[in-house]
Amino acid sequence: MRGVIILKKTSWVSKLTSAMATGAAAFLLFSGLASAHVTVNPSVAQTSAWQTYTIKIPSEKELPTTKITLKIPEGVAFKQYQPLSGWKITTEKNDSKEVTSITWEIDGDNQGILAGQFQQFNFVAQNPKTETEVAWDAFQYYSDGSIVEWTGQPGANSPHSITTISEDPAAAGNAATGGDHHSAGGASNGHDSAGTAGTATGDKASDTATDGKKGNDDTTLGDALSDTVTGQPNNTDSDAGTLKLQQATLIVSILALIMSFLGIALATRRKKR
Repeated sequence: MRGVIILKKTSWVSKLTSAMATGAAAFLLFSGLASAHVTVNPSVAQTSAWQTYTIKIPSEKELPTTKITLKIPEGVAFKQYQPLSGWKITTEKNDSKEVTSITWEIDGDNQGILAGQFQQFNFVAQNPKTETEVAWDAFQYYSDGSIVEWTGQPGANSPHSITTISEDPAAAGNAATGGDHHSAGGASNGHDSAGTAGTATGDKASDTATDGKKGNDDTTLGDALSDTVTGQPNNTDSDAGTLKLQQATLIVSILALIMSFLGIALATRRKKR
């Protein structure tokens, strides 16, 4: 009899251990997926600024991503995109000739964004003039024709990325490293290519010299273009708050799963008695 009881205990412990291992594996799996969202950076930008944005697309499936479409939020004025070899880039416009979406699609021999990889695309847009939050809806296409719609609210399985437009230049500067360069050469070249003279840079420098304040709270088009040429992302992903919330939810779910297994094991043990 004692041997039988020991056997039952061993079976119960084995079930509990298996449940905990399964829960831990699920936690690690979903934690990895939760951090692999399509994101647009920076997460904070200054009002009216000519901003270099970077969209980061990871491939979450065991299939290549072949196309990504990004909707331009209302109030954000899309200006230019950075070309990238192997990708065909197209834009859609409304009746007012404003760009409403931009699409990156594989071109030539490009196989797309393979499993375990990610790709970044840069573009320049002018931010709204007033403080607000803009949501970046994105649509990720895989080679099998499936589509992941990154349009949900924060905390959803497929949330859209959000940028807070702030009047505080310090907050925007901290969130976007390199988003507000003031190199004379880069600014001058940027203004010339945009069809405006380099006077804006001079005016800004003059204002700064006279009153010690920033003469214009806009990051100029030249500044944004100098960022675009580097091809570097503005900052790392800024979904830490969302990720922590999702991980906490997963932990609670795993604990509930373990408690459920524990309850079943105890009930089974009582019936056998």
